[in-house]
Amino acid sequence: MRRARIISEPASDYVRWLHSVTDVNLKAGEEVRWLPRRQAWDLMLPGADFWMFDQRLVRFHFDAGDGTMLEEYEFVSDPRRTAQVVAAFEMVWERAVPHAEHAV
Repeated sequence: MRRARIISEPASDYVRWLHSVTDVNLKAGEEVRWLPRRQAWDLMLPGADFWMFDQRLVRFHFDAGDGTMLEEYEFVSDPRRTAQVVAAFEMVWERAVPHAEHAV
């Protein structure tokens, strides 16, 4: 499983905490990479956070304007819509820095 995190810099307290607990993800077998938002400005990224499953199913998560996680989400499996998300994720993955090399 791969996880890419696009973050603002300087890192917020939350991002610093997230970075400090990412070892749990790594021990579970995830690959985690980090990409500063300033290096993602030219990518066509979805407007919401998402989880992608087998490059065929995407679950979009929605936040309130203040960043509070809402209990709202949408599953999308239409290849015409998921292809764009797959392509965006791969571009992020190519640019992002592996967790072991990323300092906050």
